[in-house]
Amino acid sequence: MSGPARPGVGVLHPGAMGAAVGAALAVRGETVHWVSAGRSAATCARAAAAGLVEHRDLGGMLAAVDTVISVCPPDAALETARAVSATGFGGTYVDANAVAPATSRRVGEVIVEAGGTFVDGAIVGGPPTVRGETRLFLSGSAAATVAARFRDSPFETVVLGDDVGAASALKVAYAAWTKGSGALLLVVRAFARSNGVDAALLDEWARSQPRLADRSSSAARGNARKAWRFVAEMDEEADAFASCGLPDGFSRAAARVYERLAGYKDVEDVEDVDADAVFDALNRTT
Repeated sequence: MSGPARPGVGVLHPGAMGAAVGAALAVRGETVHWVSAGRSAATCARAAAAGLVEHRDLGGMLAAVDTVISVCPPDAALETARAVSATGFGGTYVDANAVAPATSRRVGEVIVEAGGTFVDGAIVGGPPTVRGETRLFLSGSAAATVAARFRDSPFETVVLGDDVGAASALKVAYAAWTKGSGALLLVVRAFARSNGVDAALLDEWARSQPRLADRSSSAARGNARKAWRFVAEMDEEADAFASCGLPDGFSRAAARVYERLAGYKDVEDVEDVDADAVFDALNRTT
């Protein structure tokens, strides 16, 4: 005779990546829960497609789980943790958001003060379709326990030890290059168009830097729709660099670049993004 069902996992909130996390756990036989109150129709559709169990309120969801995974915009990470801790949740809380190590530690303090266990997390890669495309980095005393729940799932887990903040630091270092270099290419193309030398620049790149033209166009099409989320992430990176005494202007500038692309937030398909229009949007300051 089987024993009681294992407590489930809660995902806050199933955007594209959160839904992928939930689906990866559901495939392994985990019961994955989410809170639908205040969420968009698109979020509801993603959660349903991933097979997640709906709850109308946070308290109801937390009563059914022993682990919560937070996957939300970076500027909502601390608020989300406070909402969970206010209920007295005593389980394991994984913050998988793109935040600075110091922010991760503050989130951890909120969770631990309420009696919970905290794990610092970071996701590198997009929503995976096959194992190996995307890594979930974890750090903290319970990191290995969380990693075990993803065994043989589409997410490859990497445990970085017990140091809370290590996973977030890895994400900062990684994204500072991928998103930061993308922002630099966008502003270079915008500058060239503003000065009427874009065609000449592309001709020179074709001779001396043959990959940059495609990379800049790909950065425009791929990043514009997600730029609204990158703003807070780049500012978190800047805070992380500054905390180490390093120049933070690179990421501050990237945040301001992505800030100008907020109008692309509701564009659903990358094919609907015109790269030249993105460069022109950056040149509009109002």
